[in-house]
Amino acid sequence: MQTIIVYLDDAEHARHTLTALLQQQGARTHWVLVACAPRMTHRISKWVSHSARENWRAKWADKLFAQVQPWLADAGAQVSTVLAKGPLPALQAQLLEQYGTQTPVMDMRRPKLQEAQEVQAAPQEPAQAAPATPAAPAAGTPPPVTYKSQRRWTLPGTLAGLGLMFLLAAD
Repeated sequence: MQTIIVYLDDAEHARHTLTALLQQQGARTHWVLVACAPRMTHRISKWVSHSARENWRAKWADKLFAQVQPWLADAGAQVSTVLAKGPLPALQAQLLEQYGTQTPVMDMRRPKLQEAQEVQAAPQEPAQAAPATPAAPAAGTPPPVTYKSQRRWTLPGTLAGLGLMFLLAAD
């Protein structure tokens, strides 16, 4: 029986990525699901005790496993669950020691917003690249106004208006 270690933090994202893998592997696979709870800031300790944070993390993991585990069990796979309570490299070393060093480890956590933006900002292939020269505006239409040009004239326009108002008030 093959063992696969999977890091996950979102059930829906994990289902989408695991569907093809589950069909390839079949029922003769032991899935070790590792729940990676969202990080809490260090400032939260002002309001929440350590035991309350651990309880929340355990409830969060139970909810995640309740969404993924039956789906894998219906496919006939064996499932084990682990809650990550510390750094992932230490937990990974422990799991690899337990299940064997050749055990594949898959990270199926949802990408963070910053990582997703970096992927979108990656350069496009030359065939899909946008044209180098922008299309010229139609004749008679003014060029589009940018935010910078609007911002640059806001303060002088306001000062000129106030100065005119003081001149009218002085008369």
